[in-house]
Amino acid sequence: MAAFAVRLARFTGRSLLALTATAALTVVFLLVLVLTDGAASGLAAWLTTLGTGCAAALWRSRRRRAARLVPFVPVALAAALTATVCVPTVPTTRQYPPALPFVATQHWNLSTGSRVAVYHYPPAPSAARHPIPLVYLHGGPVRGISVLDHGFLQLLARRGHDVYAYEQAGGGRSDLLPMEQYTISRSVRDLGAFLQLLGRGEGQADVLGFSAGGVVLTRALADPAVAPRLHRAVIAEPGPMDGPTARISGHRGRPSARGLAPAAAGPRSTHTPRYAVAFGLMRLGFLTPGTGLIGQAEGVNAFKAADLGSDTASAYCAHDAHRIPSEDPARNFTFSAAASLRIQQTVKDSPSLAPQLRRSKTPAMLMIAECSSQLRQWATAVLAGDPAVRRTQYMPGVGHHMWNGLAGNDDRAAAVVTAFLRDEPAPLPDYPTREGIAAFLRDRR
Repeated sequence: MAAFAVRLARFTGRSLLALTATAALTVVFLLVLVLTDGAASGLAAWLTTLGTGCAAALWRSRRRRAARLVPFVPVALAAALTATVCVPTVPTTRQYPPALPFVATQHWNLSTGSRVAVYHYPPAPSAARHPIPLVYLHGGPVRGISVLDHGFLQLLARRGHDVYAYEQAGGGRSDLLPMEQYTISRSVRDLGAFLQLLGRGEGQADVLGFSAGGVVLTRALADPAVAPRLHRAVIAEPGPMDGPTARISGHRGRPSARGLAPAAAGPRSTHTPRYAVAFGLMRLGFLTPGTGLIGQAEGVNAFKAADLGSDTASAYCAHDAHRIPSEDPARNFTFSAAASLRIQQTVKDSPSLAPQLRRSKTPAMLMIAECSSQLRQWATAVLAGDPAVRRTQYMPGVGHHMWNGLAGNDDRAAAVVTAFLRDEPAPLPDYPTREGIAAFLRDRR
């Protein structure tokens, strides 16, 4: 019995030692992966780890007369474990979504070099036609336009608007850009180039910018090369417009469905070691968006709607937690996490936009959701800084995604947008006002 206990203790000790060595080599792999920014699909880190492990195992095996291969067991285990981070499991060339059944996909070549997917919803013949075209800038950034958003655009067309939408470079059916070209400035220039093509010269358009699209629109209002092409601007639930705004802390809206909604269904890229490591380290800032671990196209192909998880739930009010609609079918959903992080970083690195925004003369309206997951100060910074904001509409009963197909929310949002673009009385009180920002931030939490 005593001999068995001794053998068991030795076996347990060796097993723990092997596991410790395997864990140590895995940590070495991750450290080298970060130091090399994932070079060669992670193979540089894998080979370095394998070489380090083999060298250590050879040194240990010299001290053993028997079982010389035992020190190599942790090396083999670590090599097998970390190899899963280096092997792609999805196509590495871009797989574009299939055509939508309800609208034609056009492709426009912009003067900036971007090639973007464009969708056009002409005004319904039975509606009073608004003479100015309306352009929709979606959120994300670098995400495809969801089917839920397409439904809202169709509603605006039924109300008489001539609606155009384009998926920003890298998103949806639009072509990818080299990673270093994804910047907030490029997004603004792309908008200007799109409006130039749409207006065939000096024509103007109304623009509705939602979330990240609201950031692009806000910066366009401050850009003397783009602002003259804007007839009216609707800024809905904007993100931070510049570096100083991105660095502030503040208040969010009323409680969202984050943490209350059931877990998102469907496959997740983060269930695969390669993409869990890649997206996780990028999110933490340990890998750059242009990392050599996964290419841009592979990352877009791998990322799934369920990977957004609680981010989607945070776009809805708490009372909608158990009826959050499916925003997009799997075949239409696209999101470039790397390019999105890259653009967001360029916003954080940008200087204050306030001096340029103060010179804006384009009539603008701000839309703020009651259960917004965005910081209130991101919206109120626009209200305080842009003297041309004529109207603010606080949307009760909705979260960040204000048009969501629930309980008439689309109709209410469309009524607010249409009234402003046609210079009609606002359906809701003008709230908050510029003078009432402090009270709004204090009371509407």
